[in-house]
Amino acid sequence: MKTKNVTYAALIAAIYVVLTYAANLFGLASGAIQVRISEALCVLPAFTPAAIPGLFIGCFVSNLLTGCALWDVVFGSVATLLGALGTYYFGKSKYLAPIFPIAANTVIVPFVLKYVYMLNDSVWYLVLTVFIGEVISCGILGAILYNIVKKSNVIK
Repeated sequence: MKTKNVTYAALIAAIYVVLTYAANLFGLASGAIQVRISEALCVLPAFTPAAIPGLFIGCFVSNLLTGCALWDVVFGSVATLLGALGTYYFGKSKYLAPIFPIAANTVIVPFVLKYVYMLNDSVWYLVLTVFIGEVISCGILGAILYNIVKKSNVIK
């Protein structure tokens, strides 16, 4: 891996951790409706493969630092990894880039909330609430970030 890619991956991981930790301080990064501002970064694999390990490591470290249960650390990080891989391979437009992280988290995270944290809500309710949070953080904020990165050409 080139030095540039390692640097990008480390920066993305660090930014993900800082944004998640900040969102957690305001109660946005956990619970049924999770608006992790850091999820906006999940569009970055459309620009560089270095975002894939950066997002995975960032999510893993964030979940550890914010006190998530072990299975949340594992499956939440896997959801981020799957979303990042989908974006890298299939999400080269601003409309497709956020679809894969939204889908991966909407499929995986509700089961973590239901069976790891023993929430009394139905799985379908949790699917809806996770989907809403992902659309806000990854869909809307991610699309804004996508446009900024595309116009600024900051990732080369």
